Amino acid sequence: MATPILHVDMDAFYASVATRDRPELRDVPVIVGGGYRGVILAANYAARAYGVRSGMPSTRARRLCPHAVRVPADHDLFSTVSAAVMENFRRVTPQVEVVSLDEAFLDVRGSTRRLGPPREIAEQLRATIHDEQGITCSVGVAASISVAKLASRRAKPDGVLVVPPEDITSFLHPLDVGELYGVGEKTQAMLHRLGLVTVGDVAHTPLRTLQRAVGDGLGRMLHDLAWGSDAREVSPGRVSVFGHGGDPDKSMGAQETFGRDIDDREVILRELLALTAKVTGRMRVAGVAGRTVAITVRFADFTTITRSRTIPEATDVTQEIYRAAVRLYDALGLQRARLRLVGVRVEGLVPRTRVQRQGVLGERERGWSDADRAVDRATRRFGSAAVRPASLIDR
Repeated sequence: MATPILHVDMDAFYASVATRDRPELRDVPVIVGGGYRGVILAANYAARAYGVRSGMPSTRARRLCPHAVRVPADHDLFSTVSAAVMENFRRVTPQVEVVSLDEAFLDVRGSTRRLGPPREIAEQLRATIHDEQGITCSVGVAASISVAKLASRRAKPDGVLVVPPEDITSFLHPLDVGELYGVGEKTQAMLHRLGLVTVGDVAHTPLRTLQRAVGDGLGRMLHDLAWGSDAREVSPGRVSVFGHGGDPDKSMGAQETFGRDIDDREVILRELLALTAKVTGRMRVAGVAGRTVAITVRFADFTTITRSRTIPEATDVTQEIYRAAVRLYDALGLQRARLRLVGVRVEGLVPRTRVQRQGVLGERERGWSDADRAVDRATRRFGSAAVRPASLIDR
């Protein structure tokens, strides 16, 4: 019970899911998404060995690893697998704080009598996820959120690392300060300039000195993290599947870079529909709805503009959000302007259970919302290509 916090992080989640049914790709470099000119979504460990990273432009990734195999990003499949993984977590404990599609914190102190010590729970979860989903995960087990996060990173790939309280300082202090949970590149660079390179350097700097150098709030946070005294608790409502820490983000979006610059309205609207379907599918998995629809367009000269509008009621219905996106695009009056990228985003997200739709006299008993959910059921069973809008069949 001294280490009740688990941080479960899927190993190369997007690449693992995208290739799990293709054993011939198991040991070769794989890049997920990106197209010819876009930004890649993820890379497997074999591609990472060449320096390829998520968020990298496709052109640079191809230069670093020209023999990598590119596979398309299937966001519906990613969301479905993620939802199944999170359900496994919730069978262990209701205290699950989801950080993103592929990682979460669990507080298992209420589950040990039923399931055994935290290490055993971690091993059970790893085995279940591998058996059910065909992918692996790494688990950090510790007394606090921040140390569990660092432990899961050290356990990768496909391992478990337990950091008991008596080993916290020997585990933390040799690490670079940039590895502390919540410390970004700018803070890391600032601390390095101050001569604080390791976590131990921060830990042995007097608190008042540290606060004078970086500010009271940041100084206190760094001091506590350096000694592993993170007092935060796992909070199921604090972070959502579309956030990456702290308070939940309030939007979901997707964008696509065309293989060549496009000025054909029909092609652009088909892409907006495909992107909208991706976004709303993820929204339904997450159980959220939104009122504000935004589109992004990037021209051939890389000029980028964004426009948004708020619709009367929060929704997760593909056709309703797509209609708003089309109106936004047509209002731009682009005519024959050549576009490099388009994107769709839904903002102001709220739990779907809080949305009360106003019925309209004479409307059909079954509508687009029911159709969307029927499509969701079909794609979960038969794959993302099983059902799609007719205009996207030859896309």
